[in-house]
Amino acid sequence: MTDDRKTGGSDADTQPQPPDPPAAAELQAPAEPPPAPLLELRDGLPEVVHTDAGLVEACRKLDQGTGPIAIDAERASGYRYSSRAYLIQVRRTGAGTFLIDPIGLTTLEPLNEVMGRAEWILHAATQDLPCLAEVELRPRLLFDTELAGRLLNYPRVGLATLTESLLGRRMRKEHSAVDWSTRPLPSSWLTYAALDVEALIELRELLAEQLEAAGKWSWAEQEFAALLSFEPVTRPEAWRRTTGIHKVRGRRGLGAVRALWEVRDEIARERDITPSKIIPDSAIVAAASALPVERAELLAVRGFHGRGAERYARRWVDALRAVAEAPEEDLPSRASHGSGPPLPRAWPDKDPIAAARLSSAREALSSLAEELEVPVENLLTPDHLRRTLWAPPETREPAALVGAVGDQLRSYGARQWQIELTAPVLADAIIAAEATPVAEESAQGADES
Repeated sequence: MTDDRKTGGSDADTQPQPPDPPAAAELQAPAEPPPAPLLELRDGLPEVVHTDAGLVEACRKLDQGTGPIAIDAERASGYRYSSRAYLIQVRRTGAGTFLIDPIGLTTLEPLNEVMGRAEWILHAATQDLPCLAEVELRPRLLFDTELAGRLLNYPRVGLATLTESLLGRRMRKEHSAVDWSTRPLPSSWLTYAALDVEALIELRELLAEQLEAAGKWSWAEQEFAALLSFEPVTRPEAWRRTTGIHKVRGRRGLGAVRALWEVRDEIARERDITPSKIIPDSAIVAAASALPVERAELLAVRGFHGRGAERYARRWVDALRAVAEAPEEDLPSRASHGSGPPLPRAWPDKDPIAAARLSSAREALSSLAEELEVPVENLLTPDHLRRTLWAPPETREPAALVGAVGDQLRSYGARQWQIELTAPVLADAIIAAEATPVAEESAQGADES
């Protein structure tokens, strides 16, 4: 038999041959599109307003502008204890951008007068409203571009992402975590800050048009109105959020965490410095585990040497001694005594019917959110959902239950558009859960007992 692979003498010579392999250039992945052009300051970098006279002149120009006013504030998060505004940026059509340093000013009342007559445009309003309220700046009407993006179901709603996807301009973000309490502020930081309001007016117009087209403008109006009375949440027993607290054993150890956390918080407030720069959470956990009651013992604990911790050694030791001498009943337990329902993972053991309600409602709300093209957490705040289903109204007459659920949601702060869409869903879940085998078993167990 002839070996055709060696002699080449076969019918294969007359068959179509495979094409030559593609050139290396053809195998390369398609080139990525060029990056979007950078967003630039169309009016150049303005001078910082740092005198009362300069603020009056800036506000005169702002008052001559038209339309809403874009506003942003820079805080020194990670550097300072307070959340005060160290720079306020505003922009208005026909007036331009102004960078206002509130630290050296005696009053911001001229700015409050101008801004009180206009709609504010903010991005992620809940981040800036508290520090602006601290200097007596409060909106009467606002538009939140981040919240608008959420209602429109954009997968990413950061300012840079929305600016690039909607306006085709790329933002610099290299100074997002700097210490804004620094004086003087470098010009590159000021450029970054000014760019944060450069595109907000255009973004507001585009997002408003999209909300109208999607039939969600009334939702947005209700959400924006709710933000006017926003107050930051004060977490009860904030010391329980100390990183690594799960490593601490016993009630006395937990008492030490609480005592050291509270001393650190007092010092941080006095010095206006972020608490972690005094001692880290890891030092609190280490000391709570060792429970030293002498200065030398404490300073031997990792994290209590240097970084300014030594100067407060007496306060740390006094706190630990008080914990060592405290009666057991005065010390905190592992479980937090919050006012809300337990964590959902505990529901099946504590109340199986409530767990069934929650499971059913979550599934139905997820489907509804997908249908409406809105994130489920914006359709209904998770805390409102849990509170309602853990302790639902007593009535089980369907129409009355829908109304009672709506009243309960309203008492928690839910908006009318949320209530209209979700109250029937929650009412159905409440009724359905009580018709499940779990409910029947629970009722049978109650009868037998």
